[in-house]
Amino acid sequence: MQTLKEVTCGSTVSVVKLHGEGAVKRRIMDMGITRGTQVFVRKVAPFGDPVEVTVRGYELSLRKADAEMIEVQ
Repeated sequence: MQTLKEVTCGSTVSVVKLHGEGAVKRRIMDMGITRGTQVFVRKVAPFGDPVEVTVRGYELSLRKADAEMIEVQ
């Protein structure tokens, strides 16, 4: 499957699964990224870190390591 880190700019994807454990997974879920949520990739920094996305109507910047934990379709 594809992760959020691999998605190109301007694409809208749906969250399939969150990987990771404990506090990291909880923090991602607290930001509004849960299964079935639509995520629009707005920008990717030149070296890929961070990734700016739109989730539930607000902009959010994610580190590359966090984006790798989000499986999308």
